[in-house]
Formats: sequence, C-alpha cells, structure tokens
Amino acid sequence: MIEVTDLHAYYGKSHILQGVTINVQEGEIVALLGRNGVGRSTTCKAIMGEVPPTGSVKFKGQEIAGKKSFEIANLGIGYVPENRDIFPGLTTRQNLILGLKPGQKDGAGRWSMQNMFDMFSNLKERADVEASVLSGGEQQMLTMCRTLMGDPEFIMIDEPTEGLSPQMTQKVAEILQEIAKRGISTLLVEQKLSIAMDIADRVYVMGHGQVVFEGTPEELRTRSDVRKEWLEV
Repeated sequence: MIEVTDLHAYYGKSHILQGVTINVQEGEIVALLGRNGVGRSTTCKAIMGEVPPTGSVKFKGQEIAGKKSFEIANLGIGYVPENRDIFPGLTTRQNLILGLKPGQKDGAGRWSMQNMFDMFSNLKERADVEASVLSGGEQQMLTMCRTLMGDPEFIMIDEPTEGLSPQMTQKVAEILQEIAKRGISTLLVEQKLSIAMDIADRVYVMGHGQVVFEGTPEELRTRSDVRKEWLEV
C-alpha cells in the first residue's frame, strides 16, 4: 500500500530524517514508535508532502514524493495530525462535511456521517455546536472522523491518545481496529507502548532519524535491549 525508501527530510540545516525505510501493507496497522524528537511526526509530514522529502514514497506503486499535499490526499491518503487541526468556529457537523473530497457525497464511501455519530455518541450530541466547546478527547475524535469522511485507503494518525483519559484512549483503540477491519491501512505514531503493542501487526522503532528496529510486537517484547535503548525513559 505504502512503501517508503531511503527517506530524508530537513528543517533548515537540520537533517531530521536520515534514510527512513518503512512499508505498510493493505489492511495492516503499523506502529511507529520512539521518543519525542526522533522524526516520527516528520516521517508522516514528509509522506504527506508537508515537508519536502528526498528519497522514494510510493502509494499503490505510484511515486508521490514531491507532490502537493492536496494531490496526495486526493489519491487516497488521510492524515490526522497531532495538533488536532479542527475549525473551532464551525460546528461538529460542518467540520465533518469538510472532510469530504471534492464531488464526494456523504455515505458514498466506506464511512458516512451517521457512522461517525454511531461510533461516537458525544459527537452526535454536539453535532450542531461549535467545535471550540468540545473537550480535548472529543476534538481528537472529530479530527479522526473528519479524515475518515474522505474515505482514505491509507491513513496516518499521529499521537491520537495524547492527553486523553483511559476511557477515551480505549475508544481510540477500538476505532483503530474498526479502521483496519474496513481494509484501511494505518500508520500509527503512538507514545503509549501498551496501546501500540496491543493493536499493531508490526512495529518500527525510530532513533535519531533512522529506523533502529522492525518486527512484530511479540518480537519487540523479547528485545529488552531495544526497549531500554530507544523507548524507555
């Protein structure tokens, strides 16, 4: 579904990504783990075209490195950023409508607005109030749902459980599993190791802008050296 090879990216003169190679297969949840500042979010931004990359990014066999973000989105890639970029002055319903692609009708894809309200009753109850009054957890749900409204085939989700209560964290885990059930490939950037290990099919660990481990959650559980060196505080 997505194949990233020898990806490099810079912020000014800072060399952030230093040859990242990862892939995500169809219907797979892949977790991208690591401490803050190692390049996980930058990897997502480089794939999405928000940071100019060098190297190769192929989506369904098509090279997309160098394309504009809106072109990449229209190909079928969704991105849920860490900073919950909602439109605070618009209602919950209006935010969801903005997730539709040009010419796309609600319900034409795998997801509909009613699906979102069925999964998250809080959003249904607040459908016609401004998004600015939603709680942090509700805003996170809204950001994820808005991206799903565009019916992506591959979705990148950056730190979805950041600052959420245990109850909302569990809800996020459930929606990630539902996304996979519907055949959508997922690249999950997650700080909570327990969540990632429970739901991911494979994991990558990053350190200093490079991938330092690739394997299954079970394999990572046996590698205390990797966890101690690259994940534990």
